[in-house]
Amino acid sequence: MSDTAESFHGHAHHAAPVPEGVTVRHDWSLAEVKALYQLPLLDLVHKSQTVHRQVFVENKVQLCSLLSIKTGGCPEDCAYCPQAARYKTGVKAEKLMAVPDVLAAASQARQAGATRFCMGAAWREVKDGPQFDSVLEMVKGVRALGMEACATLGMLSDSQAKRLREAGLSAYNHNLDTSPEHYGDIISTRTYDDRLKTLDRVRDAGISVCCGGIIGMGESVEDRCNLLRTLANQEVHPESVPINALVPVEGTPLAEQHRVETVDMVRTIATARLLMPQSMVRLSAGRMQMNEEAQLLCMMAGANSLFFGEKLLTTGNPEYTQDMALLEKAGIRPLEPRQGR
Repeated sequence: MSDTAESFHGHAHHAAPVPEGVTVRHDWSLAEVKALYQLPLLDLVHKSQTVHRQVFVENKVQLCSLLSIKTGGCPEDCAYCPQAARYKTGVKAEKLMAVPDVLAAASQARQAGATRFCMGAAWREVKDGPQFDSVLEMVKGVRALGMEACATLGMLSDSQAKRLREAGLSAYNHNLDTSPEHYGDIISTRTYDDRLKTLDRVRDAGISVCCGGIIGMGESVEDRCNLLRTLANQEVHPESVPINALVPVEGTPLAEQHRVETVDMVRTIATARLLMPQSMVRLSAGRMQMNEEAQLLCMMAGANSLFFGEKLLTTGNPEYTQDMALLEKAGIRPLEPRQGR
């Protein structure tokens, strides 16, 4: 194994080096992905853990903090989202947070151990003007704290992606959510192609791509596998792949969906790890509904990043002290915050 692989610290805006014996592919067939996903669970986890430990030698977990900098009032109709203005979910539309308040939250997250600070705004797309200028100042401030800065702001133009990169943005989150075939049942206000174009703009600007999906939205196993296949067959794999379990929210069209079973979450994470061995796989929404053993099984399957803090945008998340206690009991060390940019 190379020195670069041994010294890699897992910061997601640089893909992990590929050690000898691990193959990175971009030509997966749906049948191949399904064959992996449907392996006996212990065989699948063994395969994914083997690849994971070959690539991420230190086996540390990155802690990420996510702040909703502009909550509610979104014009989109994403069936899972309580921030959509058209659904009565109790989420009120709020103004964009002030830059000092966001940076104070980022500083607090860093002190708690976060190495990445993500800022989410409930916008369909970014509009040039004072609000976007404020976001650029937030990005600069987060980077000055020695953290990775991530944003999820909706669709971007080429010039906006370039300005975010110039401000120091480490990563841009723009999930595909589900398979191309199931997408129309979940969202009608933005096309799958719109999402792919935004990812292209992010990549062309030199920003790391954070892109994953949500399981438990009524999709089939084939849909789930096709989402992973779409991610893995991109010309460059997303450096970060968040795997979310749907958190049903009263007032949304998916309010009555059953909770995702742990085995399904583990299978999805393990398959993502095998398809995209260099990527950080993030255990994201839905952790509050998982017990400690389920979360550890997800980490064993290849998840090496957690979102922590009281809220994940507008839904609950395990408390910080619980997360730290879990990692300590399991002997899992978090990645250390970086010093400087």
